[in-house]
Amino acid sequence: MTVTIKLTSKRSQLQRYRELLYVLVERNLKTRYRGSFLGVYWSLLNPLIMTGLYTAIFGTAFAAYFDNSIIDYVLAAFTGLAAIHFFSGSTSQALVSIVDNGALLNKMKLPISIFPISIIGANVFQFSVGMLPILIVITLLKSKSIVNLIALFCPLIALCMVCMGIGFLVSSLYIFFRDLPFFYELVTFVAWMSSPVFYPPEIVPESVKNILILNPLLPIIESIRQIALSKDLPDLSLMAHSSIGGLIILSIGWSCFSLWRSQFMDLL
Repeated sequence: MTVTIKLTSKRSQLQRYRELLYVLVERNLKTRYRGSFLGVYWSLLNPLIMTGLYTAIFGTAFAAYFDNSIIDYVLAAFTGLAAIHFFSGSTSQALVSIVDNGALLNKMKLPISIFPISIIGANVFQFSVGMLPILIVITLLKSKSIVNLIALFCPLIALCMVCMGIGFLVSSLYIFFRDLPFFYELVTFVAWMSSPVFYPPEIVPESVKNILILNPLLPIIESIRQIALSKDLPDLSLMAHSSIGGLIILSIGWSCFSLWRSQFMDLL
């Protein structure tokens, strides 16, 4: 009987958490795009403009690394920008999510973890209706393989895990250090420049590559490109590298969040 009661209680808590998550994701999206003409499709504007800009500046110079094709460079730049734009947007918004809801947490007993998770969830939904359909079309046209299409979700899931882990970490740190957003702008810029977004990784010196390999976005972007833009079967080593990196970042972020959670309410 006791075990049954505990299981029922856990199910009810899980149901409550799921319903609360749905409400917060919906609130985040409505707040972000209230009165907007294009809604979530505005998220496509930045990567498309940046792709055009990079192509105009670097397309001719870097086309040689993409089978002498400007089109292949455009697709490679877009896939890289899709990943880095999702990372920078979701983690920057997650950073302030707990502090911005401090007043609500002081009035109601809510699971604190729900706020960074809801931010990442809102961005996943935005990505799913904006970027993802384009990536799916690109994958089908370039690889012509249903295997590659299915495999595409592996590095994308790894990307979500990295963003979730960083989201837990920075949202926790922001409670203690309120000037963190200024520093985090620099972090996202470094992540952007150290990822092969607009340049081919072949041009990076070997001495620098040994440092850049610490960037968890690097294997994710490379895996997305290899799967989406190549006629070859998915590279299992790249997929494994991106997945393991995602799990490590998620574990670190959640561990820090759990360790510091007891101090949050005193500072909100």
